[in-house]
Parts: sequence; C-alpha cells; structure tokens
Amino acid sequence: MSATLPAIQAFLDKGGLPYEVLPCDPELADTAIFCEHYGVALENSANAILVRSKTGDRKFVVCVLLATARLNTNHTVRKKMGARKVSFASADETRAMTGMEIGGVTPLALSEDLPIWIDDRVMQCEYVVLGGGNRNCKIKLDPQALLQQANVEVVSGLAQHG
Repeated sequence: MSATLPAIQAFLDKGGLPYEVLPCDPELADTAIFCEHYGVALENSANAILVRSKTGDRKFVVCVLLATARLNTNHTVRKKMGARKVSFASADETRAMTGMEIGGVTPLALSEDLPIWIDDRVMQCEYVVLGGGNRNCKIKLDPQALLQQANVEVVSGLAQHG
C-alpha cells in the first residue's frame, strides 16, 4: 500500500498538472522546520494527518490542512466520521495505513479505500507544498491535483484557522 515517490510521480504525470519535487534533508522534514530552513511560506504548506476513531468501528481518514491551521478533530472530524472520539493515528498506524513515515505523508496515490478530506482553504492556494511520501522530499503542486483521486472530499471547517 506504500505510495512511493515513483508511484506518486506517475499519479501526478497521469493527471497532467505541473508539480515540482523538492529534495529535503530527512532531519528537516517536519513542516515548520522545513519551511523555515528552505524558505517556504507556512501559508502554502499543507499537512496530511491520519486520524482514527477511538470508539466503535475502527475508521481512518487522511485530513489535509494548511500548516497555519489546526485540525478541528473534536467537532468537524469526529462528527463526519460518526465517532464519539477520534485521535491522531500513531506513527505505527500511519506507517501501516499509508506506507509512509510521519513528516513525509502525502495524500497522493493512496489506497482508494482510505478517505481523504481536504480543508477548503487548501483549495484556495495558488500552490501547496506537501509531503512527498518520504522524509527526503516534498511536492509543490496546484491543489487541484488533490481532486484527481477516487475517495477525496473538500470539507468546509475541517481546520480551524487562526
């Protein structure tokens, strides 16, 4: 289920929208550190976070939000998942569900049975910088590329902007 960089690039090439692979030092892959070191605006950086239900049937969803926002887990995500409680997936769960390490998770080329919810503010950006599927690179692209997947939905209020 791992989304390797070649698989991600093949997915993007098929979609036809331009993108750029930005190499990075794995020690600098966490978003805030990456942005500061490489001079990328936080307002154009997006995080892909795997969230899981803590009660009832085990459900997972990938949430994509701008680095300047906080995921609205206790309201929007919890209600939309139909769960009484939700939390961020652990590093092990993230690796098992996406094949990626935290700091490199991308919402691109994931399994079609894993829902992807994108905060509506991400779609308002001219471009976003996302994880590249590993901690060695990021991907800069038009957010419209995110919509070229089977199980994706733009969600208003997914994140709190502040």
